[in-house]
Amino acid sequence: MPSDLRRRLQAARATSPSYPEVGASRLAALPPGYAHLRRRVHLGHGRDVLERAGRHVLAWGSQLGTGFAVYPYAPAEPGATVLLRLALPGLRRPRMVIPCRVIWTVEEDNRIGFAYGTLPGHPEQGEEAFVVSMDEAGEVWFEVAAFSRLAAWYARLGRPVALLLQHLAIERYLTAVAAAARG
Repeated sequence: MPSDLRRRLQAARATSPSYPEVGASRLAALPPGYAHLRRRVHLGHGRDVLERAGRHVLAWGSQLGTGFAVYPYAPAEPGATVLLRLALPGLRRPRMVIPCRVIWTVEEDNRIGFAYGTLPGHPEQGEEAFVVSMDEAGEVWFEVAAFSRLAAWYARLGRPVALLLQHLAIERYLTAVAAAARG
């Protein structure tokens, strides 16, 4: 399998994002023409919570905590191409292999996170952003914001199931980061 993953990674690195609004997940208003999803969870209070949760997010903790594998594994960096792999329920193989590219990262005093965008071969088109932030009162939040539309024929054919799986993944991202924030 590693040689297959290396080959697929090389192919993904040679592609461009599969949607024109690259970087739009940084904006408060997500682009039209996509389904929008925005969910957040309260993580706690203070800089320690912000930094612990932020490190977890940049280390792909929300994805790893949801059952995805990240290849090649390294902290999120702008321009990095990765393959997210997800085992299908009840099967050891095959795994879905989902190509993505880190579009942006943020490491500021009160915000830590990143966004990835879809590449050709991903079942959707769009971006997902994962940001931990601390407000003026010191309360720490984790937010997932996404804009997407179904791209693969199998995702469009199974639209209700694909949308349900996306919502379940988002909820699991929130749960994984909340657990990490608690230490």
